[in-house]
Amino acid sequence: MEKEIVKLISDAGSVAIYPHVSADGDAIGSSLALGMALRNAGKRVEIFIEEDIPTVYRFLPGLELAGFHNEEDETADLNIALDTGDVGRLGSRAEFFFKAPCSINIDHHITNTKYAHLNFVDALSASTGEIIYSLLLELNIPINTDIAVCLYTAIATDTGGFQYQNTTADTHRIVAELLSTGINVGEVSQRIYDNTTYEKLKLNARAINLLELYENAKLAVVTLSLEDIQSTGAKEEDCDGIVNIGRSIESVEVSVLIKERSKNEARINLRSKTYVDVSEVAAAFDGGGHTRAAGCTVNGSLEEVKGKIIEAIKDKL
Repeated sequence: MEKEIVKLISDAGSVAIYPHVSADGDAIGSSLALGMALRNAGKRVEIFIEEDIPTVYRFLPGLELAGFHNEEDETADLNIALDTGDVGRLGSRAEFFFKAPCSINIDHHITNTKYAHLNFVDALSASTGEIIYSLLLELNIPINTDIAVCLYTAIATDTGGFQYQNTTADTHRIVAELLSTGINVGEVSQRIYDNTTYEKLKLNARAINLLELYENAKLAVVTLSLEDIQSTGAKEEDCDGIVNIGRSIESVEVSVLIKERSKNEARINLRSKTYVDVSEVAAAFDGGGHTRAAGCTVNGSLEEVKGKIIEAIKDKL
């Protein structure tokens, strides 16, 4: 960790933390862990989110630190973006992020555009949660059970329950230290992985029915319209994990979820198994991510977007 970043955080009296839009387990867990740690160190801390925290993560401690930004909020001494690859992933909060005297960008996405005053991007880390763990050690802030639960959630979700190729020996060493604080792994895992709503189950069934295979069954595509989501009673957050349905098929190398956000915009989630770098596909549409997991937003109708994405992927297969 760069000494300048550690010093800035140590010296700041107030800190605002910004996870990315459509925040996932890594973004939320990392933000809550850092927020609670800095509060314990005597700092004024706020976590500014773009949308409500997904139901699956509402068991995490520290949620009282999270809220929506408004014009009346005081400007913090220091703004920190976590797990956020580019300015666009800050959404409507981008204008506030740069108002602080200094901003820091901490991330693990190789496609990060390094947009802040100071940037720490470690693409070898499996999750931003791993980086925050190391940062807290540098800051000499004790990691209690509440902080450890949030960091464990960040790391576990971004490694697919320690199944993805980004899982390293360091990942397991860090998790071992977190477990030593007294985390109830069974309870945390049940909350994250075995707590599905009936509406999400119906949405998964709908996605399976809509799944299409291309390129000799090497490419799986699920296209969900707003109507598909709404007709099941599901929320947008319930789309999380659907892209892995296609990835689980034996012959599939790349799985894609195309999710309609408006009549002329779709959010794309990309996953690959062994050899396709989906971050390159996402980057072609001004998105980003990792070699095996990436995303982007593409303008056009669902059919237009699907055609563009298939065309961009098929040569890589």
